[in-house]
Amino acid sequence: MSMLTPPGMGGKYRITGDVYPRMRRPHRRRRIVLASAATVVVLGAAGWGTLQLFDVFSGGDEGRRTTAAKQADCKPSPSPTPAVKLPRPAQVTVNVYNATPRSGLAKATADELKKRGFTIGKIGNAPAAYDKKVPGAGLLLGAPTAAKGAFAVLGTQLAGTTTKVDARTTADVDLIIGTAFKTLSPKATADAALVALDKPKPAPTRC
Repeated sequence: MSMLTPPGMGGKYRITGDVYPRMRRPHRRRRIVLASAATVVVLGAAGWGTLQLFDVFSGGDEGRRTTAAKQADCKPSPSPTPAVKLPRPAQVTVNVYNATPRSGLAKATADELKKRGFTIGKIGNAPAAYDKKVPGAGLLLGAPTAAKGAFAVLGTQLAGTTTKVDARTTADVDLIIGTAFKTLSPKATADAALVALDKPKPAPTRC
């Protein structure tokens, strides 16, 4: 009797042969392999999609080359220099005229301009053509050449002035005090404006 024959069964149900039932391997390892492969595929697809979107919005290689070319050509503009050499305050002769009903403005203004380094010429009431006819803070009047330098330098001392040229050939400039005049600009403000005239701000960079 075979050792595999259950007791009491005799030889009727003996197990013969060398074939035995096999146990199936668990499917856990297969699941892990499939899950890993699926993860790799998903990550690869996501990365490829991101790259495609970046190329669409940036113009691809052509867009990157264009951007690099623009950055290479983008250079700051050189600092501008004044077109003409501006005169110093001592080189500007100012005639101060009062076009308002208030007395004493011409003398007080002339004295302050002298303290600030300007050369003072005539002082008095404004000519009839301008007396009580200057609505602003003041009017700067001079030869056409004054527009290229003297007007700018004297204009730093009084905000809100307007300019006008006449037929004179001399270099002196008239400051005609208008009805809106209160006082000259503070000296610190005027000095800063003079410095800015000699050192203008550079033009903005354009690409």
